[in-house]
Amino acid sequence: MMNRLVLFSAAAILAAGTSFAQYRLEPVTAPPADLPPSYASLLQKEGYRVAGPNGPWCEIWFRTALPSGPKSSEDAVAFPTIPQGALLGVVRFPNQGADRRGQPIKPGLYTLRYSRYPVNGDHQGVAPQRDFGLLTPIAEDQDPNATPGFEPLVAMSRKASGTPHPAVLSIEPPAADTKMPGVSKEGEKDWTLSVKVGDTALSLIVVGKAEA
Repeated sequence: MMNRLVLFSAAAILAAGTSFAQYRLEPVTAPPADLPPSYASLLQKEGYRVAGPNGPWCEIWFRTALPSGPKSSEDAVAFPTIPQGALLGVVRFPNQGADRRGQPIKPGLYTLRYSRYPVNGDHQGVAPQRDFGLLTPIAEDQDPNATPGFEPLVAMSRKASGTPHPAVLSIEPPAADTKMPGVSKEGEKDWTLSVKVGDTALSLIVVGKAEA
């Protein structure tokens, strides 16, 4: 009986430590060393590092300004003027990371491009808005000015996830009182990086897993 109590206590302490893990924002004062020259002129010189209890989780460099196009009339879209496939920035995972679906992402540098999940019944409950960023290994994404369509972008992003599903991060509009730039907890287990990219404020869920 005593051994069971000890084991239960240890498990409870471990679970509590996991649930109360804290993330913080740190500045990154230089672009990634392996950034292709074609991307350098489009990105902010300084980036954002999201660090947790085990060290750096990811580093992100956004564009100096987000691309804009004709306003979409689709439902449940938070950023209707960002074109499909437009580059948002680049993401580096110094260690193994994970996407919004909990899929493991290998260490490396990835492009982050804008898309919206399709209305086909497969994504119900994932998020109130359909806006996502899809990750692609930067070695597989040579043209920063390209705007690949939905299916080609999904095919590119599968090279990051290694699964039939693309590697995705949720994008949402920040709350009115959100500190920017900043990292904050959302719900029970999500952590959100909130920044202003040009004139556009956005929040990117960088830690956490969607239930659906």
